[in-house]
Amino acid sequence: MITFESLMNALKYLNKYFYKYRTKLFLGFLITIIARIFSLFAPRLIGNSLTAVEKYLQSENHDFEKIQHILMINILIIIGATFISGFFTFLMRQTIINVSRFIEFDLKNEIFWHYQKLTQRFYKNNRTGDLMSRISEDVSKVRMYVGPAFMYSINTISLFIIVISYMISIAPILTLYTILPLPILSFTIYKLSRIINEKSTLVQEVLSKMSSSAQESFSGIAVIKSYNLHSKIYNKFNDLAIESYQKNMSLVKVQAWFFPLMILLIGCSNLIVIYIGGNQYINNEIEIGVLAEFIIYVNMLTWPVAVVGWITSIVQQAEASQKRINSFLKEQPEIIDGKGVDKFIKGEIELNNVSLLYPETQIEALKGVSLKISEGSTVGIIGNIGSGKSSILDIISRLYDPSKGSIKLDGVDMKEYTLDQIRENIGYIPQNAFLFSESIEDNIRFGAQKIELKDIKEASKKAAVHQNIISFKDSYDTLLGERGVTLSGGQIQRISIARALIKNSKILLLDDCLSAVDTDTEEEILKNLKNISTKKTTVIVSHRISSLKHADKIIVLENGEIIQQGKHSDLIESKGYYKELFEKQQTERVK
Repeated sequence: MITFESLMNALKYLNKYFYKYRTKLFLGFLITIIARIFSLFAPRLIGNSLTAVEKYLQSENHDFEKIQHILMINILIIIGATFISGFFTFLMRQTIINVSRFIEFDLKNEIFWHYQKLTQRFYKNNRTGDLMSRISEDVSKVRMYVGPAFMYSINTISLFIIVISYMISIAPILTLYTILPLPILSFTIYKLSRIINEKSTLVQEVLSKMSSSAQESFSGIAVIKSYNLHSKIYNKFNDLAIESYQKNMSLVKVQAWFFPLMILLIGCSNLIVIYIGGNQYINNEIEIGVLAEFIIYVNMLTWPVAVVGWITSIVQQAEASQKRINSFLKEQPEIIDGKGVDKFIKGEIELNNVSLLYPETQIEALKGVSLKISEGSTVGIIGNIGSGKSSILDIISRLYDPSKGSIKLDGVDMKEYTLDQIRENIGYIPQNAFLFSESIEDNIRFGAQKIELKDIKEASKKAAVHQNIISFKDSYDTLLGERGVTLSGGQIQRISIARALIKNSKILLLDDCLSAVDTDTEEEILKNLKNISTKKTTVIVSHRISSLKHADKIIVLENGEIIQQGKHSDLIESKGYYKELFEKQQTERVK
């Protein structure tokens, strides 16, 4: 059974925002009451006018000027009260609807900030389309609750209290008959609310599926075209669209019951007023003006009563959406920020018996790895696919925490540092470089915001991409497509390298970031890196020995374990994986 408490449980999360904007909301509440009070002048004055006309017609002494004066005064007051009521209604909308936009702004920022704090595992287990749906569609549904639904609720409640109180004061028996249909209305809303809540949740879920499917299709459009999968992808999306259509139709069919029922109940109230009130007027129990007033009041309540169903629908949808939002906001980041270490980071890194297990796949990427990387030294890591090369870089940058063992930075457990301290001192070039849909200059500047163009050009030269950039029509102002699709793979990697170099961090992590460049360009970049990395701790992951041969130490990984380590000159003299790979790559190079 759905109770008011269970219905509002998810929406309780928004109470902090209501408290934040309590002054504006209270002002909106007062304005609403003032607007409703002035809106009641018209029915009362119309009723008084009809009563005055009736008395004038029944009177033997027809004082036309007096009745004309009374009617003129009433008309002027009605016009003035209507204008005032309209003005305050405008202020009410401006106050409360603006607050809903403020709350929407705050909630979106909170969700986005929380997304950024969550770890890699969260993003691996959730689809991008679903994340986008919760921060856009779901927040929009919630905004309707904190804005229009909240506003109309206050409007409806205040109007009911004021109107019905006044109706009782002038004709209590007639009022009792007039509000007779309201309990039926309440019961109907209760029954329909249960169904709407369930169907709203299903609608939001299928909308997330559609967003995820569309996002994946757009991101992988090149693969779809190359494999000629247009029909398959279209059919998949079409199935989701049909499911969404069916779920939405199922929801709106239930919602469609509201307004006809509201109009029916209001119509019944009108008939009751005319019948009961007419009898009371015939029996001289009420004046004709009171009967007219009640008919106007009943029709004034038509929209507020009808809107109850709409408000209920909005609240149900907002509750379903906020429940989905809360499920993500309750996600706690696995990487906990440290208290901070009051010392300048030099770059010495030590892994002590480190293991890393991915819970979602139960794959142990690292098994008891112990490694010391001296300050300012260059370490190369090589191994087969899945040997754990990238995993070492992930735990150094604290994208993951090891399942066992510990990592020390300058002799201090890395968990003691804040994440900002660690990542501000790390320049990370991932294996799959990501470029934003901005200019080339802005993409490189992303590594260090307060930097001049001359420094950007210098970093580009070191990454051997400057000549490519200036050959473009707009040079560094060239706008890139999503993920840099207007560039070649090698150009994307080199711009990513320039971005990391311009950061000038103490630790430089390169994850197979030269795989898409030719041998000559690789040599040029490595030469430049060697010159600038004399005072930087550098870790290079690569499948090419040519990228690692100048390293101070080379680590060979297999199945998450170190099987060989040493200098290039020593490893090529020892039997094992490294020597075999070196000879193989030398042969391929000669060919």
